[in-house]
Amino acid sequence: MTVTLTSTDYLDRNNISAARLKGLQADLKLSNTDYSTCLSILYVGYILMQVPSNMIVNRISRPSIYIGCAMLLWGMISTLSGVVTSFGGMVATRFCLGFVEAAFLPGALLILSKWYTRRELTLRNAILFAGNLISNAFSSLVAAGVLSNMDGVLGHAAWRWLFYIEGAATMFVAILAAFLLPDLPTNSRGFTEEELQVAQLRLLEDVGEADQDSAEEGVFDGLIMAVKDVKIYLMMLTLTAYVIGLSFNAFFPSLTATLGFGYVPTLLMSAPPWVFSVIVSMLNAWHADRTQEKFWHIVVPILFGLVGFVISMATLNTAGRYVALFLQAQSYAGFIVFYSWISSSFPRPPAKRAVALALINAFSQLGNIAGSYVWGMTENGYRKSYGTVTAMFGITIVGCFLFKLILVNLNKKLEAGEKAWESKPDVVNKTRAVEHLESSDEALAMKKGFRYLV
Repeated sequence: MTVTLTSTDYLDRNNISAARLKGLQADLKLSNTDYSTCLSILYVGYILMQVPSNMIVNRISRPSIYIGCAMLLWGMISTLSGVVTSFGGMVATRFCLGFVEAAFLPGALLILSKWYTRRELTLRNAILFAGNLISNAFSSLVAAGVLSNMDGVLGHAAWRWLFYIEGAATMFVAILAAFLLPDLPTNSRGFTEEELQVAQLRLLEDVGEADQDSAEEGVFDGLIMAVKDVKIYLMMLTLTAYVIGLSFNAFFPSLTATLGFGYVPTLLMSAPPWVFSVIVSMLNAWHADRTQEKFWHIVVPILFGLVGFVISMATLNTAGRYVALFLQAQSYAGFIVFYSWISSSFPRPPAKRAVALALINAFSQLGNIAGSYVWGMTENGYRKSYGTVTAMFGITIVGCFLFKLILVNLNKKLEAGEKAWESKPDVVNKTRAVEHLESSDEALAMKKGFRYLV
């Protein structure tokens, strides 16, 4: 179900790039800068709402209903994108779309981290993000069908039908999501009491403490703890550079168009690189979980992506440039591992983890805003744009290396007896109850085996 939700999330966010190929920019009289503004304004709303939304998700007992309602709203807004007639109207709908969509991704990542251990989370995140990658492939196929067959139907341009159809599909899925999405290991529907106890016990034994917030902590304590942690700022900057490097995603049909084919073949040829990316991402995530290693599982896909960038800058050969698109698309494999690295590096308390996921992801969306303008340099097959994203991937590698050094140093301190975090008495009591221990000292002792994953 989460794969379907992620697919609709990215379909509604990125269908504007396919619509551009069939007249959206001309009909709305948008300059290239106006079009880039329509892309980037979505991320302004997205940034503003992510942290508050994830704080809400962490505190409510039925996140399935919250996410389902948010999805219904963004499907409605996406549908309304098909009726706009001006630059201002498109900017307004895109801003609102980002504002409401902010509830989904950080919320989904948080919920996954409440169900799966650190040894399982990367693959589950990959399955979640597969919805994004599949949508990049699927959206091209849907767009090819709609844009080539529905122009003028009921007096509407084909690009308007693209928004109508995909927005309506999102609203239908939203209604199902409210009933089918799981909630928390303490209260999720469809599980026996024993199964819920096992789910809680697995997470407890993974880190050495129950995955719950203390009753002593207020609404903003998680935010305060997060902003005091220097690791978050390094991950914010690193992920932002990574997102700029991956900004080719929103322009993928335009990049494929540089191969010189018509718009339907271009859309169809945009799909296979993302199918390849799904396969690579799954294998990379599975191996990262199996080896419990993060750094190289992020950096190696980036290095292959860099090779793709260099090929695109160095040749105009059609076959070579198409192969380069495959290499660029697979660089998403490291992006998925990066998100599991966030969750495993801020394990407790959940309130801090919720803010960390949202804050890092929200800040990184500045990369999408910048990326919207990076690809305005169309000369020589986007050579200058490729040069920019190459530099951003280089910064990402440096940031990941520095983060690894920080975690290695923290693990040395844990070996020497330091605590990874301060445990509250009521959380210790919950740990003792779930694990059926006789004393609080035994519960506290369980944390001694915890180490950060590098």
